[in-house]
Amino acid sequence: MGSFSLTHWIIVLIIVVLIFGTKKLRNVGKDLGGAVHDFKQGLNEGTDGKEAQKDDVIEHKKDEDKA
Repeated sequence: MGSFSLTHWIIVLIIVVLIFGTKKLRNVGKDLGGAVHDFKQGLNEGTDGKEAQKDDVIEHKKDEDKA
């Protein structure tokens, strides 16, 4: 009784679809997917900025060494 079987999950899924409808669930899925995509993109932009700063520091040091 502690864990749910596959039959329980199917019944829950059917009830959720009946209550919310497939269109609303699809919109929720799109919104959630968009949020995850934006989050990952934000993480990548943060690391790109740090890499760009490192490149600038390296170039600056090279310029100082040449002078």
